[in-house]
Amino acid sequence: MSFEIVTRKRLPRRAFLRGVGAAVALPLLDAMTPALARAADVAAAPRRFVACCATLGFHTPFLFPKETGAGYTGTPYLDALAAYKSDLTVISGLSHADQSGANGHTHEMTWLTSATRPGLPGFKNTISIDQHIAEKVGTKTRYPSLVLSTGASDGMSWSANGVRIPAESSPLKVYQALFVGGNADQVKAQLRGLKRGQSILDAVTAEAKKLDRSLGAGDREKLGDYLAAVRGFEARLQESEAWATKPKPKVDAKPPVDIASRTDTIGRSKLLYEVAALALRTDSTRVVTVRLNGLNAVPEIEGVKNDWHNLSHHGQDPAKIDELKLIELAEFRAFAEFLGRLKGGAEAGGTLLDRTVVLYGSNLGNASSHDYRNLPLVLAGGGFKHGKHLAFDPKTNPPFSNLFVQIANRVGVETAKFGASTKAELPGLDAAG
Repeated sequence: MSFEIVTRKRLPRRAFLRGVGAAVALPLLDAMTPALARAADVAAAPRRFVACCATLGFHTPFLFPKETGAGYTGTPYLDALAAYKSDLTVISGLSHADQSGANGHTHEMTWLTSATRPGLPGFKNTISIDQHIAEKVGTKTRYPSLVLSTGASDGMSWSANGVRIPAESSPLKVYQALFVGGNADQVKAQLRGLKRGQSILDAVTAEAKKLDRSLGAGDREKLGDYLAAVRGFEARLQESEAWATKPKPKVDAKPPVDIASRTDTIGRSKLLYEVAALALRTDSTRVVTVRLNGLNAVPEIEGVKNDWHNLSHHGQDPAKIDELKLIELAEFRAFAEFLGRLKGGAEAGGTLLDRTVVLYGSNLGNASSHDYRNLPLVLAGGGFKHGKHLAFDPKTNPPFSNLFVQIANRVGVETAKFGASTKAELPGLDAAG
C-alpha cells in the first residue's frame, strides 16, 4: 500500500511510512494539525507515564541531598542528572507500609501496587498504577502498555486481578513489534537485513522522500531527527546482537557461569530505554514500565570485579561501596540518556518529556539491610514544577501511593484514591500549568 497522504494538506494523526514488511510510525508533526487548531492541540497532546525500578536499590547517601527545596547541593548520582535538574524532583521519605514479605526482595512485586505482606501465604497482589492508567488511555494507542525488563520475564506490572504481566526483555522483539510487518517471509527478510546492518528505513526511503518534500521546515527537521534516532537504535541493536555471536578469547581461567550478554545489564537497559523512547515518540503506547534487574554476578562495568548482589549488601564496607558506586553511577547515566531522548523529542509546542511523567527509583530504601522505607525516588517531566528536593519524615513515611494518585491525575486519569493512599497530593509537588 503506498503512502497516500503526501499530497494532502493535512496528515492523519496516525500516519505511517510503508514498505515491504515495514510500517514506520511517524512522530507528531505540525502537518497533522491545522494551524488554527494548534493551540488546542497543545492542550490536548497525549500525556504519558513511565516507571523504572532498579531492583537492587541505590546507596542513598550518594543520591539524597542534605538540603531540601530548590537550593540543594548536588550529589554524585544527581550530578549525573545535572543537565536535567530543572526537569526533575528528588523525593525522599516515602514508602509502602507493611512490606515485610517472604524474603528481602519480594516487595519489588508491590512497588507499583502498595499491596501488603508480599509473597507470604494468602498474599494476592492488586493492580499496579501503570495498568490503572493503561485501562483508561490504552485504547488510544496500538499497545495499551509496554512491560519491559532487562533480565527475566518478571515485570513490575500487575493486572486488575493481581496477575503479573509478563515482561519483554528483548529490544529486538519490541522493535519488531513497532516497525516490522508483513507476512512471515517478509518479516524474516527484514530481520535478516537488520542483522547485516540494513535499516528498516531502507524499505520506506522513497515514501520518506515524498513526504519530506511536502513538509514545512520545522516538520522536516523533526522527521529527520526521528529517522536518525531509528537508524541509531538499529546500529546499536545490530552491534549488540553481533557481540553475542563473536568468538570469545580463549583463556586458561575457569569461565564464568553467566554468559556475557546477560551481564551487560547497562547495555541492555540503554537499548530498552531507546526503544521505549521511540514507542512513546510515535504514540505507539503511553505507558511503559522497566524492571532494571540486578545480578547475582559481576556486571560488565569497568572497575567492577565483584558480584553485584554481594556489593549491595556492603555492610558499610568502604571498598564495596566504592565498587557499588561504579555500578549505580552507570545506571544513573543510562537514565540521563533516556531523559535526553525524551527532552530531544519536539512535540506540539514542547517536548516529549514535558508530557511524560517519569518515575525512577527502587523498592529498596537500604539494599544492604533489605529495608523498604525511605525509598530513593526521582520524578521527572510531566509538567510538574521541578528543580527541588522534597524530603518527608524519614521515621514516619507518608504513603508512596499518594504520589501515584498525583501522577494518575497529572496524566489525565481522574483518581481520588489508589492502593494505600491517604490523600491526593504530596505537599510541594505542584503542576506547572
